[in-house]
Amino acid sequence: MSIRPLLCCLGTLLTGSAVAADASMPLNMTQGVTDVSQRVFELHMTIFYICVAIGVVVFGVMFWAIFHHRQSKGAKSASFHESTKVEILWTVIPFVILIVMAVPATQTLLAMEDTSKPDMTVQVTGSQWKWHYRYFDQDVEFFSLLATPMAHINNERTKRDNYLLEVDRPLVLPVGKKVRFLITSQDVIHSWWVPDFAVKKDANPGFINEAWTKIDKPGIYRGQCAELCGKDHGFMPIVVIAKEQADYDAWLQTTRVAQQQAREEEQRLLDMEMSMDELMTLGETVYNTRCAMCHQVNGQGLPGAFPGLAGQGVSVNPAAKLEHISIVVHGSNGTAMQAFGPQLSLKELAAVITYERNAWGNNTGETVQAAEVQAVLDGQDL
Repeated sequence: MSIRPLLCCLGTLLTGSAVAADASMPLNMTQGVTDVSQRVFELHMTIFYICVAIGVVVFGVMFWAIFHHRQSKGAKSASFHESTKVEILWTVIPFVILIVMAVPATQTLLAMEDTSKPDMTVQVTGSQWKWHYRYFDQDVEFFSLLATPMAHINNERTKRDNYLLEVDRPLVLPVGKKVRFLITSQDVIHSWWVPDFAVKKDANPGFINEAWTKIDKPGIYRGQCAELCGKDHGFMPIVVIAKEQADYDAWLQTTRVAQQQAREEEQRLLDMEMSMDELMTLGETVYNTRCAMCHQVNGQGLPGAFPGLAGQGVSVNPAAKLEHISIVVHGSNGTAMQAFGPQLSLKELAAVITYERNAWGNNTGETVQAAEVQAVLDGQDL
């Protein structure tokens, strides 16, 4: 057996503290860009050095005893039973060490959980497989989805640097402000995790968990869902853009105006009819970004998990048009089919349903218009 692996391990132990102290090393914990993340990092390093010191003392004494009390020197093993002094020492010393470790750990944990007196509040809702953000008192909310193209996921194109860590709409926050997060879920357990903030909090359906951050410097910070939440768990990234207050205010105003204009445009669509070509073009785009992960690009679905849409079910039944709209809008209880009514615009809903009823050879020849979707949203089909 070669001694090289043993020497490598020994070298790693001897240089471990120096490696861990370098925050740029990928094997160490992220230092982050908030006061709490810095405190977590410092706590991590404190515990690490304590563990290193304990290891050096314990192994040092052990190797010294082995060397100096070896049989070749004529050492005789001591024979004794019970020692009150030794028992007190091996009880008191670990207790003191634990207290030394517990004090800074408790202070850091209390700071992490202190969500009082926030400057702003954002509700974070997880669902398979996306995040919904709602800014309290700002009339701004949106869904944030994976933006990595399917061609990259399917290895048809070269992957980008931020593969699976890019979204279509990032969460935008101001620097220097205490932001409270109210975190929940619509379906299964998710976990909102941004390492640079030292924020990792479970999103549980039916419950609201709290977390907070105060970002020190502008930048783009990335995270992921850290809970195994289904087959596309790895496709649920988080992107946060931190801006200076003036830039954040400008973004907020622009977003608020854009969302108001979108609502007005939807109302205008209620009196219009889109052509089949227009609906199919938009519908294919919406389907590939929102539906293809479950029902597949070819509409065949995944047997036993997600039903196929090509040549079967409500997608090809002329008498089930309203039922088809209702399923897409309201979801289907007891299944993984979620409600897309709150997630998509009337135009997108009409387009994707039209696409499903006419793609892959379904060819019903029927279009679905925004007014029909609105009627289902209003409960007129029930």
